[in-house]
Amino acid sequence: MENFRFTQTRQKVNCKKNQFEFSHWELGKLVCGIDEVGRGCLAGPVVTAAVILPRHKIYRGIKDSKIMTPEERQKTFAWIAKNCFYSVGIAHHRIIDQHNIWHATLIAMKKALINLLAIVTQEPSVILVDAMPLNLLDTHYKNIPVNYFPFGEQKSSSIAAASIVAKVTRDALMDLMDPLFPGYHFNNHKGYSTAKHKKALSTLNHTIIHRQEYLKNTRLPDDKDEYDHQQTLC
Repeated sequence: MENFRFTQTRQKVNCKKNQFEFSHWELGKLVCGIDEVGRGCLAGPVVTAAVILPRHKIYRGIKDSKIMTPEERQKTFAWIAKNCFYSVGIAHHRIIDQHNIWHATLIAMKKALINLLAIVTQEPSVILVDAMPLNLLDTHYKNIPVNYFPFGEQKSSSIAAASIVAKVTRDALMDLMDPLFPGYHFNNHKGYSTAKHKKALSTLNHTIIHRQEYLKNTRLPDDKDEYDHQQTLC
């Protein structure tokens, strides 16, 4: 590949799980996975994470964070923190209002990646992103190929690990917000549009961490008041 030539590819969904990891690991190279949590929320930040797994080492607990229990996520996050390079990128509600949720997520993803690549001893030979076309042309890492595809957590353990880091990080942030904004139950629904959250909005109005343009331009869906179900909006 020519120097400074950015390569971005949308892969087919039917690729074998971890095909990128295994093919690059066999060559002694590393793979970086990137994912986000919180795109569908009405309040709080969108949080992204970038993770580089050790070569030929996949913890059995790594899977899509949306189908894991909080206990499973915490246990797996502890393994990632001990064995992997990782970093997070956060775009708060004002960035989301200013740029819209799509571009705010890409901004946060780029933050996570650049923070990670600043601390690694070996750069990855490929970057895998869940669904979103991350563009690195304005960075020093524009020569690293980027592959993005839907259902990334199911196809790549690197992406799944990133989803776990992002989920654990964002949930912890929303837990911290809960006592600051009593009555909104942020520690329960984490800012998703549950019935409990919508009821709080109707009686207490919005807080300073709500996404103003998001609330203004988005019809609140009639979701069940089940936090686990809300995670599908990530």
